[in-house]
Amino acid sequence: MGKTKELPAYPRGITFEQVWAALMEDRKHINEVKELQKETAKQLGKLGNSFGEMVEYMVKPNLIKEFRKLGFVFEKAYSDATIKDKTNNIYTEIDITLENGDKVMLVETKNKPKTEDVTEHLERIEKVRRHADFHGDKRKFLGAIAGVVFNDNVKQFAMKNGFYVIEPSGETFSITAPEGEYSPREWLPI
Repeated sequence: MGKTKELPAYPRGITFEQVWAALMEDRKHINEVKELQKETAKQLGKLGNSFGEMVEYMVKPNLIKEFRKLGFVFEKAYSDATIKDKTNNIYTEIDITLENGDKVMLVETKNKPKTEDVTEHLERIEKVRRHADFHGDKRKFLGAIAGVVFNDNVKQFAMKNGFYVIEPSGETFSITAPEGEYSPREWLPI
């Protein structure tokens, strides 16, 4: 009628302790792999930040000169400005800031900008504008996005939102101003 199933043959002489030790060794290896994955992710994050910093340091020295070609006369350029305004609950960081007596250009640098980066920069400039208003700063604020690789959609999205686009061009970089149906956006004092 029915056949009985044969159970697999296990080697004789293996103890529970040996099986347990083997399982614990496997667990140790799995944990080591997880730690290696965490460290790899951390290092990749640092590499991504390094590319952003590289863009920043390649672009900053010539920004004043390049923006002068577009009619801007900025007197100061500096990196990594931070606003920590506890009183008004405004916290943000700016990659590159260009200033003169009546205008401030806030530049976000990314290796490969995404639409989310453009949206975040819009929010960042709103925060900086609010902070400036609380402190009587009447200058106009403008924005720019710098990147090594721009997707056409991201470039259009940035210009649609009034940002200047800074990207590689031969040995240096070029700045594209929003034009046509788009115009440079200015965040004005209240």
